[in-house]
Amino acid sequence: MTEKINTPLFLSTISDYYSAKIKKHGETAQGVDWNSTASQILRFEQLSKVIAPSTPFSINDLGCGYGAYYDYLSNHYTSFSYEGIDISEEMVNSANMHYKTQNNARFTLSNEPPQLADYGIASGIFNVCLELSKTQWQSYIDTTLNLLDRTSRLGFAFNCLTTYSDADKMHDYLYYANPCTLFDLCKQRYSRNVALLHDYGLYEFTILVRKTS
Repeated sequence: MTEKINTPLFLSTISDYYSAKIKKHGETAQGVDWNSTASQILRFEQLSKVIAPSTPFSINDLGCGYGAYYDYLSNHYTSFSYEGIDISEEMVNSANMHYKTQNNARFTLSNEPPQLADYGIASGIFNVCLELSKTQWQSYIDTTLNLLDRTSRLGFAFNCLTTYSDADKMHDYLYYANPCTLFDLCKQRYSRNVALLHDYGLYEFTILVRKTS
């Protein structure tokens, strides 16, 4: 039985949303609210550009879902340790069951990483705001970016839906971030080495923050 956590009230609605998704769709891209496996992998490719090549590393995957990013890492890297963190008990239970034989993977029910790692990753956790106010959601993003910075040694990466999306494809329950605003925030607050990726064919962007020594 997974231990219960004290999830902030506004995040509990998000947890319920994603728990319902995996109950309905299982361990699939749709189970974590992505349109397809192909787009999910494309996102992983962008996020992983923050990882330095050919060196062992540790990584925190904040909002890990059922652990699909672990499979991506296993197919592309030979030496790493992985910590998956999620606020959905359904997601964490599913991941723990699926990856119970993998010695380099651990999954934790929480809204923050339990330990420091070389890298932090957050894929999709800033998209679904439901009926929460935009001001509250912006504050959540700001707090979470500080958390990613604080719990990563070498850098972190995250993605967001973009304000440059076509108006007829935008939905009220989703949050669309201004990529220029978040790029400037990361550049000013976290590191001189920041990359904005907005050229991979999805209605979103990825930001990579590489820390300087």
